[in-house]
Amino acid sequence: MKKRIAILGSTGSIGVSTLDVIARHPDRFEVFALSASTQTQLMLQQCVQFKPVFAVMASEPHGRALEQKCRDLGLATRVLWGASAITMIASHERVDAVMAAIVGAAGLASCLGAARAGKRLLLANKEALVVGGDYFMQAVTQGGAKLLPIDSEHSAVFQSLPDDAAFWPSQIDKIILTASGGPFRQREPHTLRDVTPQEACAHPNWVMGRKISVDSATMMNKALEVIEARFLFGVRPDQIEVVIHPQSVIHSMVQYKDNSVVAQLGTPDMKVPIAYGLSWPDRMVSGAAALDFRSLADLTFESLDSNGHEQRFPGLKLAWSVLKAPSGSTAVLNAANEVAVAAFLDGKIRFDQIHGVNLETLETVVTASPQSLEDILALDALSRDAAQRVVRRVGA
Repeated sequence: MKKRIAILGSTGSIGVSTLDVIARHPDRFEVFALSASTQTQLMLQQCVQFKPVFAVMASEPHGRALEQKCRDLGLATRVLWGASAITMIASHERVDAVMAAIVGAAGLASCLGAARAGKRLLLANKEALVVGGDYFMQAVTQGGAKLLPIDSEHSAVFQSLPDDAAFWPSQIDKIILTASGGPFRQREPHTLRDVTPQEACAHPNWVMGRKISVDSATMMNKALEVIEARFLFGVRPDQIEVVIHPQSVIHSMVQYKDNSVVAQLGTPDMKVPIAYGLSWPDRMVSGAAALDFRSLADLTFESLDSNGHEQRFPGLKLAWSVLKAPSGSTAVLNAANEVAVAAFLDGKIRFDQIHGVNLETLETVVTASPQSLEDILALDALSRDAAQRVVRRVGA
């Protein structure tokens, strides 16, 4: 039987790539539901092509606009809107797998819904783990969900580990996450104050949304990935290492107790981890280009302690700091960073002020371990308010 898929964030880069992979395998998958934030025209095109049962927009105005467009075309797709509707499709009894690709903390509630419903949860939304932490992992365990990471780094680690997770703690020495270094790997640190949003969004290897591209430029994406790896793989923070690998060919590695290293390699194309998540434990055609070793440039690596990287990427070390603090600290960091990146993209602060906003917010907000979704959302809101105050004070 075909697997029925719900794609949360279908108009973003991950969602579009997921639909591309699904379209290559019409005998294996069908699109049951789609959700998006504001791109009604692209969502309409997706509804025409894939004919989902449900299409959900984040807000009522965008939902009603899509509803009218679908009605004009005679589409049978039922259009809904709002956060509760997104959670509904994520946990729907007819859905087999959920691609969670909503950017930011906004995706947490629907991820929890899918986890509690025992779905195959393809997690591209790293913030759900960063914000939810142990609470989110408990929902996965209690719901009997299968959590498959879609971030290229975490998918690479997952593919490099034994099938039985019970053996991970006894065999892993450390997890090595690779980072491209983004567009400013060789830029003089004192010039980062002059970075424009256009420059920060021009990643040398990957095609990503604006927020994630800025996170890559500051390497805050890697800080979030360190936190995500801690919860996904159950390792201690000091067992996670980051190295800069500019070519983005080795996506991450696992070093075992005997000092052997297993790595996953591939072209920098998100269709590879997406196809693996959809087909696991099998593999299938992804549509990504094959890696050509004959024309491959040298594979190089750089320590974060060399070449001025500590000055370029001061936010990366915050990952280990918040993992040693009360568990709510990871949610504070994520909220502050979302506010800071949005402020930079809107021209309210400079690029080099993003780290300062994150650091000051962490120092301002008093945290305690959240015990419920309501606690997490309240902490998220409190942190955003604190970060906004910092932005207003330091803003350009």
